[in-house]
Amino acid sequence: MSVAKVGINGYGTIGKRVADAVRRQGDMEVAGVTKTRPTFEARVAAAKGFDIYVPPESVKPFADAGIEIAGTIGELYGKVDIMVDCTPGDVGERYKAEYSAAGIKAIFQGGEDHSLTGVSFNSTANYRESWGAQFSRVVSCNTTGLLRTLCPIDRAAKIRGAHVTIVRRAADPGDSKGGPVNGLEPSLKLPTHHGPDVQSVMPWLNITTMAVKASTTLMHLHAVAAELERDMDSSEALEILRGAPRVRMVSGKSGIKTTAEAMELARDLGRDRSDMYEIVVWEDGVKAVGNRLYFYQAVHQESDVVPENVDCIRSMCKLEEDASASMAMTDRALGISKG
Repeated sequence: MSVAKVGINGYGTIGKRVADAVRRQGDMEVAGVTKTRPTFEARVAAAKGFDIYVPPESVKPFADAGIEIAGTIGELYGKVDIMVDCTPGDVGERYKAEYSAAGIKAIFQGGEDHSLTGVSFNSTANYRESWGAQFSRVVSCNTTGLLRTLCPIDRAAKIRGAHVTIVRRAADPGDSKGGPVNGLEPSLKLPTHHGPDVQSVMPWLNITTMAVKASTTLMHLHAVAAELERDMDSSEALEILRGAPRVRMVSGKSGIKTTAEAMELARDLGRDRSDMYEIVVWEDGVKAVGNRLYFYQAVHQESDVVPENVDCIRSMCKLEEDASASMAMTDRALGISKG
């Protein structure tokens, strides 16, 4: 079996999760992770046995902090087949040039524009489009959530148009700088960027989005309204969503009425960091009326893109041709099931 050597550039919210997920795969290994500052996350990475690589200017601060490093970022490039870039969203162009010069592949995250790579990835919708590519981009958490549910619906009954209202979390749980603290903040630039991001994978889909930032850190919530080209009843819609990969159906009747309870479910499932990789859809919130379909879904912004990054590595490194087979391997390693 071929084994891909993977570097993680940016051991933060997404990067540390991707590193742990890659480590669990039988056909890939973590060659190293990068940090720019000797934070607690760097100490955690060291404790987990990950080799840490830093920019040249960070060598002394790490030494002063007593954190051992394996070398500089440039040295890591020579040890990998592919980098998963989890750096802040404004430095992609610089790192792309470095990866290109080093002759290695790279995956970028949804904070970068589609134009950076020309290819955007979602396991369910377009796994093969990144096959053997040098650069690809895993779409954002919200876009991943919308693709996971809208793609199967579109395949079953073509979507004529969709409108989605997104209630966004204000910040990740570990971020003390976000807001609003006590209020709701509408996105006044309309439509929001989420619709065009979905279209980077499903260019034929007529979709518009609005967003409101709320004072919560747990999850995003989507209120989806879709117009289909044919009539559909609620039972058929439920069957489609129940069969969709990486979608977890829950019910208010069983006690999961809020995103807080959805995250409590992730804790009870024993997930690392209480991650909910699946998109949570409320069964009792799915309603079809003629050719109109309505439903609610929740997205755990810290983790839903993690399995997508793993699958994208397989596609780009030509480890597995079949999307379903790759997803099955990833899900088995991460404990994702339909239960």
